[in-house]
Amino acid sequence: MQQLSGLDAAFLAMETSAVFGHVGSVCVIDPSTSLEPLTLDRLTRLIEKRLHLIPPFRRRLVEVPLGLDQPYWIEDPGFDIEYHVRELALAEPGDNRQLAEQAARLHARPLDRRRPLWELYLIHGLHGGRKAIYTKVHHAAIDGVSGNDILAAVLDLSPEGRDEGEIPEWTCDKQPGNVSMLARSAVSLSSNPIRAARMSYGLVRSLPGLATSPGRPKLPIVDRLLKRDANVVLSSAGLRAPATPFNKSVSAHRRWAFVSLPLDDVKQVKNALGSTVNDVVMALSAGALRRWLLEHDALPDAPLVAGVPVSVRTDDQKGKGGNRVSSMIAPIPTHLADARERLQACSEAMRSAKQQHGALPADMLADVAQFAMPALAGQAARLAARLRLVERINAFNLIISNVPGPSVPLYYAGCRLEAYYPLSAIADGQGLNITVMSYGGQLHFGLIADRELVPDLDRMAGYLADELAELKKAVA
Repeated sequence: MQQLSGLDAAFLAMETSAVFGHVGSVCVIDPSTSLEPLTLDRLTRLIEKRLHLIPPFRRRLVEVPLGLDQPYWIEDPGFDIEYHVRELALAEPGDNRQLAEQAARLHARPLDRRRPLWELYLIHGLHGGRKAIYTKVHHAAIDGVSGNDILAAVLDLSPEGRDEGEIPEWTCDKQPGNVSMLARSAVSLSSNPIRAARMSYGLVRSLPGLATSPGRPKLPIVDRLLKRDANVVLSSAGLRAPATPFNKSVSAHRRWAFVSLPLDDVKQVKNALGSTVNDVVMALSAGALRRWLLEHDALPDAPLVAGVPVSVRTDDQKGKGGNRVSSMIAPIPTHLADARERLQACSEAMRSAKQQHGALPADMLADVAQFAMPALAGQAARLAARLRLVERINAFNLIISNVPGPSVPLYYAGCRLEAYYPLSAIADGQGLNITVMSYGGQLHFGLIADRELVPDLDRMAGYLADELAELKKAVA
């Protein structure tokens, strides 16, 4: 048995009838390189052989009675691989729009907490003889880096696959009783005062760094905490991000759109202005958002605010599941009309955000979440949804995440991997998410949104390509 951290459990507590805590991906593959046809049975057997490399796939949740402490993972005694691996087919012509619609519908279904929290679908009928594999896993089990570990476990460097070697024997757990769960939780809860003292000590030590950080004047959060005024980049609204059409309570339905951009073109832009790939990703997102908001007559005067996930996983934590993430808050200059100026502003904002983030304890987010009692955290999430609180107090407009991926050609069950598109999560108040994965000389953008709040999400995805063309022209 392994207890979830407070941060892992937070992704369970956030779930309501319309908000889901899972993340996913769509792998587009070319079966022509495979030595034999890719069928559901063959894919199932492949995943089954690799399960020892993917521990979260055989673990399911066990709740502590009355929600008094964080739940536990156990090795599921009733594990059934055939429940988790499924197939479906697109109707002709099997184009990208149909794939996006099908993935959005699959992503809008919550995972069954009575089983390991993942599902995988083999999707036939994509045009050009291609197939796709949609996978979703609960965020309580993985973050972006550990999601890459799952990808590495199922993908190979050649169509012939790998030498599986000797597969270790797997032992399942017995279903624990309520008394034993309460006893375990009593021991776990007894360490809370120690964790609280450690967190407080780390925060106090970081305050001088926060006060003197070069990034402090650019971010209003610390200015408000220290009661100082500054010429901030964000609007005078302070901790509240400007309102947009997608910053409302979400429904249970999703839209998904995807696009791939040449990484060489992105690097050409970043080299010309001395920025980073991530700065260009932020600038592309800012430009696409600006175009979309202008088209809907909804562009705020102030810049939008993005939450940017940051991995704090150390070397000794690599290969382990769970979440080791923190978050930065950064303005994105949607108020600037010039593409070159937007990129320069993004570079400055990201430098400031990194300096600000570096002054805080790396594990502060995880430490704070550790003290949330699951029973109360779940009720708080549902109450906030009913009262639409996030619409009134919204610290950021959307999440933009850039996850570095593999740079070498990979194969899924012998089929060449053409593209890897992410599907992330949205929540009340943040009905849009932009996540990027690099692979094969491309940046693969996956945009997910509430179905009603952003009904033309594919247009926003198309604007990303337009923005890259505009940036290349600006730095030529």
